[in-house]
Amino acid sequence: MKKEDRSLLIQYMGDTPKLRIIDFFLDNIDSDYSKKEIIEFIGISKTTFYKVWDELMQFEVLTPTRRYGKAQLYTLNKDSTIIQKFKNLDDELARQIMEKSIKKEEPIAVTK
Repeated sequence: MKKEDRSLLIQYMGDTPKLRIIDFFLDNIDSDYSKKEIIEFIGISKTTFYKVWDELMQFEVLTPTRRYGKAQLYTLNKDSTIIQKFKNLDDELARQIMEKSIKKEEPIAVTK
């Protein structure tokens, strides 16, 4: 993954499989996905995915939602204090980048 393609959260915290999963769900907060979809979207191997999956479930970062055929779908546990902290951090990083971007902008000359 190229640096410019990484989210602010991953740029700040580091590119780890757990963080990629959390970041993916933060970007798709109202959706649910199967394990296969998550693996494909974030671009990690099944082996790596399953090494971290149990920890995410243990800390209730993700929650099962519904079944689609044989696949169980999962979504971000928005009630989790861990997720609320990650969301706050993600929002703060975006706010800081926005402020820096605004400060760099020169005033626009208005002509009549």
